Amino acid sequence: MASQSYVLGVGLTQFLKPRRIREYPELGYEAAVKALTDAHITYDDVQAGVACYCYGDTTSGQRIMYQLGMTGIPIYNINNACATGSTGLHLARTLVRGGQSDCILVVGFEQMRPGSIKSVWDDRPSPMGPSTKLMEETYGKHQSPRNAQYFGNAGNEYMQKYGAKVEDFAEIARVSHEHSQRNPYAQFRTSYSLEQILDPKTQIYGPLTKLQCSPTSDGAAAAVIVSQGFLDARPHLKSQAILMAGQQLLTDGPEVYSGSAIDLVGFSMSRQAAQLAMQEAGVEAKDVKVCELHDCFSTNELLLLDALGFSEPGKAHEMVRRGDITYGGRGLVVNPSGGLISKGHPLGATGLAQCAELTWQLRGWANNRLVPDVDVALQHNLGLGGAVVVTIYKRADGKVNHVVSDEEVKRVCGLGYNPAVEARYIMPEDGERVHSKTKHEWPLRETAEKLKARI
Repeated sequence: MASQSYVLGVGLTQFLKPRRIREYPELGYEAAVKALTDAHITYDDVQAGVACYCYGDTTSGQRIMYQLGMTGIPIYNINNACATGSTGLHLARTLVRGGQSDCILVVGFEQMRPGSIKSVWDDRPSPMGPSTKLMEETYGKHQSPRNAQYFGNAGNEYMQKYGAKVEDFAEIARVSHEHSQRNPYAQFRTSYSLEQILDPKTQIYGPLTKLQCSPTSDGAAAAVIVSQGFLDARPHLKSQAILMAGQQLLTDGPEVYSGSAIDLVGFSMSRQAAQLAMQEAGVEAKDVKVCELHDCFSTNELLLLDALGFSEPGKAHEMVRRGDITYGGRGLVVNPSGGLISKGHPLGATGLAQCAELTWQLRGWANNRLVPDVDVALQHNLGLGGAVVVTIYKRADGKVNHVVSDEEVKRVCGLGYNPAVEARYIMPEDGERVHSKTKHEWPLRETAEKLKARI
C-alpha cells in the first residue's frame, strides 16, 4: 500500500511588486527556513528537494537549497506554467507515497518583470501557439494582454450562456480584496467598492478591469512533505500535520480546442481533476468549507465555482450574488488569503502559498480570518498550456479546526510568533537552527549579508 503523505511545515515570504527589492535566492531561502522551522526538522532530515519556478535559469533550485546545506540530495527543478508550485507538491507526494522518500522540501519562488506576463523565449514556437491562434481566429486580435483575452473571452461566453453580469465578476474581485486585508503576506491589502472595481477607465479586456486581474509578483513559499513513518516517529507533531488526502494532476483533453472560450481555459480538466481528487479523498464538494482556487482573473473564479462542483452548472453567478463565497454565506469561503487577485501571483510560489494558507486554516492558526469547524479543504491551481492540480487536505488527527491563540502558536511554533497572522523576516539564528552540518558559508554569503542589512 502507498504511504500517506502529510504537510508537516510551511513557510511564506511577503509577495512584492516585481521591482528587484528582494531577489530569488533570498526569497527562497527565507521560505525554506520558515518551512523547516515549522516542521521542527533540519535540512539533514530532507531526502529530496523540489524547486518550482517559471522565470529563471537552470538549477535555480540548487542556488537556493545549497544555502541550507551541501548534502548531495536529488533536487528537481520544475516548470509547469502557473500550476508549477502545485506540480511540485504532486511530485513530492508521489515520491513519498511510492516509498522513495520520507521527507521532501518543496520551494516555489519567482522573480518577475513589471507589467503583464510575457514570454522571454521569442526565438522559438510558443507552447501556447495553437491555443492563441484558435483564440485569435475566433475572437479577433487585440492589443490587450494575452492572458486577459483568454479569460475575458471565457467570461463573455459565460454571460451569454448563463446570464451572468459584469457586476458578478466585479463582486468576486471585491470579496478577494476585502479578504486580503487580513493576510500579512498579500501584495495588495486594500478593499475597494464595486464602483471602484468597475471603473471603466481601468478596463483591460471584456468584463475585466485592472482590479479583477492578478498582478505579477516576486515572492516565495515552501512546504515540507513527509511520509506516515516520518510522522509516526514524531507523534508530538501530529496535531499540526495536514493529510494530503486526495490529489490529481491532469492536462487538457481534446475539448480544449472545441472553439469554446470556456473550454480553452481548461474548464474540463479542472472539473475532472476535482472529481478524481475528491473521489480519492472520500469527500464531496459539499464537504469543503474553505477553498483556495486559481483566480488569476475574476472570470476564472466564477468558472471554477462551477467546474469544482460548488455550484449547480451554469449557476455560479447566483452563488456569488447570495454571498456564498465569503464569510457568513452558506458554508464555503473562497480564497480567504485574498487569492491571486490580491495576494499576488509569483507563478512558482502560488501553489505553495495556497498550501500554506490551507494548512494554517486547518490548524486553526489563521485566527484573524479563520473559517471555523473545517475538516476538509480544497486547493486548485491552474496553468494554461495546460496543467491543473487539485488537492484535498484534511487534519491528520481527524478533528475539525478551532481558533488557536497567538500565544499558543508562539509556544508550539519554532519561529516564536504566529506566522499565519504576522509576516517577518527571518533572523540569522533561524537559519542556523535548520542548516545542515554540511553547510558551506560560500553559497549563503550574499543572502546572509542582505538579511543582516534588512534586520
